[in-house]
Amino acid sequence: MLEVHLTARDSGLRLARQPALAPAAACAGSVVVGVDSGRRLQALEGFGGAFTEAAAVNWQALSAQQRDAALRAYFASPEQGGHGYTLCRVHMNSCDFALGNYAHVEVDGDVELRSFSIERDQRALLPLVLAAGRAAPSPPRVLVSPWSPPAWMKDSRRMNGGGRLLEACRQAWADCFVRFVRAYREQGVDVWGVTVQNEPMAVQTWDSCIYTAEEERDFIALHLGPALRDAGLGDVRIVGWDHNRDLLGERARVLYGDERARGFLWGLGFHWYGEPMFDNVRRVHEAWPDKKLLLTEACQEGGPHRDEWAVAERYGESMIADLNHGSAGWIDWNLFLDLQGGPNHVGNYCSAPILVDAQADRWLAQPSYDYIGHFARHLRPGARRVFCAPSSSAVETTAFVDAGGRLALVAMNRRDHELALDLRIDAGHYAARLPAHSIATFVREARHA
Repeated sequence: MLEVHLTARDSGLRLARQPALAPAAACAGSVVVGVDSGRRLQALEGFGGAFTEAAAVNWQALSAQQRDAALRAYFASPEQGGHGYTLCRVHMNSCDFALGNYAHVEVDGDVELRSFSIERDQRALLPLVLAAGRAAPSPPRVLVSPWSPPAWMKDSRRMNGGGRLLEACRQAWADCFVRFVRAYREQGVDVWGVTVQNEPMAVQTWDSCIYTAEEERDFIALHLGPALRDAGLGDVRIVGWDHNRDLLGERARVLYGDERARGFLWGLGFHWYGEPMFDNVRRVHEAWPDKKLLLTEACQEGGPHRDEWAVAERYGESMIADLNHGSAGWIDWNLFLDLQGGPNHVGNYCSAPILVDAQADRWLAQPSYDYIGHFARHLRPGARRVFCAPSSSAVETTAFVDAGGRLALVAMNRRDHELALDLRIDAGHYAARLPAHSIATFVREARHA
């Protein structure tokens, strides 16, 4: 038997359990989806979203009951009705989704970091991170990303608008990573890894800093990698790039071409903005199969996009394609935004899977929340992607199997008409129907493996 979980536009069905499917004969005229659970590929690290100061103040604006419910929607186990998020992101120093520019070392010239402090984070950001850990079966692992070093460490003397890290401040900046990781771990946060720089090739009107591939390579090899290692933090993964798929291959070529940098790198992170270019993920995965890939940020730009189904389908397309091309996981951007798509200190408003209406003391799950759930609830950390191929581009699919043999197949239909599917999973055949503009997860329990 196959469990069926369905979300469909214009139906009211959201992550809804449907009648199970029994094995059936082959279905003539159907789109065939062939799955071989013995052909196992990359292992999954997990799914999650980002803790930002904006997300934190939106969450704090809710009543205690609503705050608890919103966190459980993301972090409670699937058995308890949550997404079971396991891998999340947090900014070091400010980002655009903070209430303003700030740094953990504000004192100009303090290369010894005597003034280092996470007091700003303790107002809103850390309470959100720690509350999420309490809502989850176990605290989520956290990936730390900086948007900009302190202004005084940069040639521009500004956190916004690009600029570069001064050579004289490279070691002090690497030491900031050490201090931040230790400070968060002392608070009980499971810091899993760090990225070198958010979007290192983008000069933004908000917090940003430019690194050429060679500058990032040398910072990893000569400063960040040795600083973490020498501080006894060699378990902290270093993730390079953390920008779009377009230049992913070029950054990989330079970073992995240096044995010193390569030795410190867990892998590369990437974002979904600009051209999709999913094939670049595959190309890097094939060229450096010993290194990992992880989507580290995605959201719909240009406002909150309330109740827009196309946003959810963009999520579904990206999650399926990125996983199929070698990504080990997928991290959404802000967990919570307000009805404007903020706050954002430069007006760069965006969407989020949960929007907060503080005036009405309620939170609103968007279609993108449901689409993420079809992956996060059923594809769990440690599961391995398996061979899965549809006979038509009308349906988009991916499949994973866990160590116990439980298989989950996600199928999405972005067409305006229903699709008939012939799911050929190993030796079994199952007839399924996928409504227009819908996504489904089909689960075969281990006892049927």
